[in-house]
Amino acid sequence: MATQTEHGPRRERLAAALKQTRVNGLLITALPNIRYLSGFTGSNAALLVIGERALLFTDPRYQTQAPRESDCEVKIAKGPLAPEIHKWLKRLKVKSLGFEQNRISYEGYSELRDGMDGIRFKPIAGLVEALRLVKSPAEIATIRASVQLNSAALEQALRRFKSSMTEVDLAAEIEYRMRRLGADRPAFETIVASGERSALPHAHPTGHPIQGDQLLLVDMGAAVAGYASDMTRTYAVGRLDAKMRRMYRAVLESQLAAIDAVKPGVSCASVDRAAREVLRRYGLDKLFLHSTGHGLGLEIHERPRVGRKEGTKLEAGMAITIEPGVYAEGLGGIRIEDTVVVTERGSEVLTPTGKELAVL
Repeated sequence: MATQTEHGPRRERLAAALKQTRVNGLLITALPNIRYLSGFTGSNAALLVIGERALLFTDPRYQTQAPRESDCEVKIAKGPLAPEIHKWLKRLKVKSLGFEQNRISYEGYSELRDGMDGIRFKPIAGLVEALRLVKSPAEIATIRASVQLNSAALEQALRRFKSSMTEVDLAAEIEYRMRRLGADRPAFETIVASGERSALPHAHPTGHPIQGDQLLLVDMGAAVAGYASDMTRTYAVGRLDAKMRRMYRAVLESQLAAIDAVKPGVSCASVDRAAREVLRRYGLDKLFLHSTGHGLGLEIHERPRVGRKEGTKLEAGMAITIEPGVYAEGLGGIRIEDTVVVTERGSEVLTPTGKELAVL
């Protein structure tokens, strides 16, 4: 978990990046970005960064919590945050202000602009997210802890698995185990899909019983100290026919090839291509319906996207998922996903859960 000593250097990097944008400062409204720069974990906040100053705006619910979590100047607004922000923009004589164009609603933008005709507002996209691309050793340690907890939760939940259990029952058991092990929460709604429903890449668990001689797909992630993990495993419930076993072998080989391609300086598109080439040899590439992976950290989906057209070059310290899959309507789907960290010489797979086809 990041300590307060990390937040100051992060804001210094942001201030350096802001010099290229020709604005006096930046108003940050995305809560993950606020947490990254200030340490504050509340549900209502804005962060104003102007040079070396950082003002954290929140409401009275957090008047005790905010100063404990953050090393920023805390300003408590007794009503909406916008009037308090306006007051400080005038007091600091701000003439130009950047705002997160991809993170603010139209209503929020209107409230920000209201009565501030003397300020030039400039939309800025992805500036803080770019800083978050490469994780610090402390962040990687927290992601590792999240991954290990996630795998432990699955192992514990599967000990209670039995055929005829419903998808909802298994999903609930998984999320219960996460909480018992110390997770903040699930990083996203746990996916449990069996039989033909496993061909739905983002299926919601239902009351459908998990029956024998079918596929079972589980996609799950935990949030630990704010940082996400992500893992998918596909199981055999009973016996699978030769076609399904061949599909599983293809996806596993595809995933291993993509992981092998992960190195500093390699483009995300090249990693995606490595996965697809294996599936093409099996004649299954047209059943691969999504990108090969994505970044993760304070959010479950972060930059970079590991996809066909993503030119971003991997750097040591990036945390990504590798998750190829094939989805055959009427038959079922198979996805295998690990959380991976780019290292100086290649990559490290953080996920400890085995990937050979297991029978439940």
